[in-house]
Amino acid sequence: MRYFLLLLPLLLLAACKQPTPSTSDQVVTATVPTAAPVITKQHTNTAQARVVENTPSAEFPFNVTLKDTKAQLNNSNEVFKKNGKPTVLLFWLTTCAPCKRKMSAIKPLYTQWTEEADFNLYAISGDWSKNFDKFVSYTEQQDWPWPTYNDVNRGFREILPGELNGYPQSFIFDKDGKLVYQDKRYRLGDEKRLFSQIKKACQAS
Repeated sequence: MRYFLLLLPLLLLAACKQPTPSTSDQVVTATVPTAAPVITKQHTNTAQARVVENTPSAEFPFNVTLKDTKAQLNNSNEVFKKNGKPTVLLFWLTTCAPCKRKMSAIKPLYTQWTEEADFNLYAISGDWSKNFDKFVSYTEQQDWPWPTYNDVNRGFREILPGELNGYPQSFIFDKDGKLVYQDKRYRLGDEKRLFSQIKKACQAS
């Protein structure tokens, strides 16, 4: 009995000690992050995109009804001059602030442009008919040095590549009526890039 009482503390001490599991015995729960897909982002600035997306579905000078500020109806194949020069079409809206900034930037440069290059330029409003009076008022107020018309039936949306999605837009057609340049929207300085393309089209004519 005496030996048992002496061994009892030792047995209790051994029972309290828990064996430390070996590395092989340990269960480790780890969260392994799934590798994120590598995405190559193309930084495409639409204001500086200078790509001809496609070709028009009809031939220049088209067959689109245009209305001038006197409410006179005209056909684009009579309005656009066939004089062996490149033609620039500027599309805009009275509700489009960037459109107004673009043409305001071009206006003081236009005389110099015509001295350095020989081309035709027309501004075409894509406003709905309900905004025609606003189109007339704003056009007369601006007194632009180039002819300006309203696309009465929004016919150019059915013809031009991109369906005029995003205003303003510029299109340059060479002397043979082939679309050689297109841009959309506007940022400061775009007018200079536009003119460089106009000169390029003139030099190729």
